Parts: sequence; structure tokens; C-alpha cells
Amino acid sequence: MAPEPPPGAPPVRSVTLDAGGIPLSGLLALPAQPVPRALVVALHGSGMSAGYFDSRARPGLSLLELGAGLGYAVLALDRPGYGASAAVLPEGQDLQGQTAAVLAALEGFVRDRDPGAGVLLVGHSGGGRVALAAAAAARGGLVPLGVDLSGLGRRFLVEPWRLPGPDLPGEWRRHWGALRFYPPDAFRLGQRLLRPVPAVEMRETLRWPEMYPSVAAGVGVPVRFTFAEQELWWRHDGEALEELLTPLMGASPEVARQAHAGHNISLGWAARTYHLRVLSFLEECLLARDTAVGRVATGADRDLKKVDADLT
Repeated sequence: MAPEPPPGAPPVRSVTLDAGGIPLSGLLALPAQPVPRALVVALHGSGMSAGYFDSRARPGLSLLELGAGLGYAVLALDRPGYGASAAVLPEGQDLQGQTAAVLAALEGFVRDRDPGAGVLLVGHSGGGRVALAAAAAARGGLVPLGVDLSGLGRRFLVEPWRLPGPDLPGEWRRHWGALRFYPPDAFRLGQRLLRPVPAVEMRETLRWPEMYPSVAAGVGVPVRFTFAEQELWWRHDGEALEELLTPLMGASPEVARQAHAGHNISLGWAARTYHLRVLSFLEECLLARDTAVGRVATGADRDLKKVDADLT
């Protein structure tokens, strides 16, 4: 049996959103207050599902519970080709199609609910590609505050034929890294999260190194990449990082390292540490926006002048 959530933990419930006629299933956790601090939208990697961000191996590892407990709304979606949409999209969708579907679902979601101060996109591995593309394509209120990515680079560390696909699960150790990085229940519970990789998605994965520059060039919000101590799918040496960050000309990119973790960071002991850093990055994005030059409110400016006058 999976451990029970701690007493008072925010409930996590299943939801299904309409993405222009495509049903996108997922998980949602809401804070106690009516209006959240902000909305975190999490997109899982290839061969996984929304539950990746809701680890039950130990209390405190779930991004949904942690975020909602700290005042954020957290929505983890099954990407197009997974979950409820798998029957409608048995071959999956390409990056453009996934991006359009996710943005359509989010447009309906925020129409019905106040997202608070804005949206942070969180993507793991293949979900990171969609998060970046969505940040580049989003308009209006869906333009995210930032994009937080893990398990995603630009250059593969393995030969393309060794990547996971519809008929190949990929090398187990490369998904997980050292066994000590995970609670004992993580592997048993993780089996429930596994899904087939849609064929269209797999074919496009092979083209990601060439697709990346054009996607990255359209991103105009802060981007943070996190590489696990044992990230075994993607190169993250100095040369590879330069190739990764250079195309993000308008995105203020940064790179972080997560110790004591493998590729599946959100399923390991490091999940809570990483998720707290995700939310800290969100707060940094909010701080940068609120203190940007030219955004000081007239009322606040007036108050500062009054304080200055009183002191003199």
C-alpha cells in the first residue's frame, strides 16, 4: 500500500479538460484560499503520466500536495496521446499539435478559475519540449511567468536507437540512476505511471536537437534547466550547455544541478528539494516582474514620495 498523505494535506483530484474537442486528463490540487498565489502547470515526460508529479512513495514528495499546501494551484496534465486522449490520438501528436492542445485546455481552465498572479510551466523530459513550445506560442494571459525544466537538454548522451519508443522502453538505469536515490516503494508505484510512448512523439524526439533552436528563439520568459546528478539521457557538459543556452536569447536562462538524483527527479528522495526550488523559481519570476523598471504603481510612487517628505 502507498503511504497515506499527511493529515491536512490538500486533496489531489482527477480532472478532464477540453482541448478543442480532445479530452486531456490530469490531476489538480488547489490551496485552501479561493484565489491561489499562482498556477503551476506540470507536463510529464515520454512514457509517463500526470502522476509523475504526485509521488506517493513517501509523504512530502508530491509537487501537487506541496504546491497547494504553500498556496499555489497545481495542475498536472496527461499530455496529448496519454491518459484520456490516448483513444482519440493513438499515434499521439507532434510538438505543434501538443502545444496547441495544451494551450487550448489551459485557456478553458483559466476562464473558469482565477490563476492568481500567473502561470509557471513545469516540464520533465519530453514534457519540457511542450512547455518550451507553449511558452513561445502563448499569448495574452497564458504567457507564462517562466518555464522550469528537468531531464531535458539539446544533445543526446546516447545513440538515437537507444531512446525509448513504442516498442522499446529504453534502458532502465538511464531513467532512474542509482537505486539509492529512490524510496523502496518508488519502483513498484512507478510501474503504475508508465504509458506507451506514442509513435509520432517518438519520431519527433529524434529530431529535437535540430528543432530546438527555433523553439528556443521564441521564448521570452525566464527558463531554468535542472540536471540530475546522474542525468544519463542528455549531455550537460560545458559545450552542450553553451549550445543549450545560446538560442534562448530573450529568456534569461539558468542551469541548476540536483544532487542525489537520477533522471526521474520527481520520483526520488530529492523530489521535495527539487519541487521547493521550482516554487522558489516561481517566486523569483514574480519578484522580477513586480519590480521591473516602469512597473512601479503610481500609488506606490506617491507613497514613497510622502515617506521621503515626512523624513525630511
